[in-house]
Amino acid sequence: MSTGFELFTDGSCRGNPGPGGWGALIRKGGVETPLWGGESDTTNNRMELTAAIRGLEAIPAGAEVTLTTDSQYVRQGITDWITRWKRNGWRTASRQPVKNEDLWRALDRLVATREAAQAAKSRLLRVVQPSRRPYATPAWNTSPQPVVSIAVTGRAAP
Repeated sequence: MSTGFELFTDGSCRGNPGPGGWGALIRKGGVETPLWGGESDTTNNRMELTAAIRGLEAIPAGAEVTLTTDSQYVRQGITDWITRWKRNGWRTASRQPVKNEDLWRALDRLVATREAAQAAKSRLLRVVQPSRRPYATPAWNTSPQPVVSIAVTGRAAP
């Protein structure tokens, strides 16, 4: 069992763009804290990023965190692409502006507060792809998706 925090995140959008929601579940020592929210006009990627940002904001700086996300966009962005984006002045390899730069900068700042040096990154913040059912908890049953559905629609999914 980890001594740090576990953070599970998800985001969704009905239409893209359209109304969207995000959910995060923070787990520490058997205690689970759900967080959620939404926006009336957004994109799926913005909601995925917002879930990670809001979850990390709720965890004390310097705490060890394992962030589990099903979003390849978030996982690859924070573990791989962001270094090049910053080096290229927040431009992609094709020299286009990075989409959602405001959220990527916010996420980058949160990650930076968790690492004294690049070597500490894997210890203080691990970003992983979920296994078959990583969110299984008594509180959320199988995933943060039901909370995301409520944030998007204002009611539970059928």
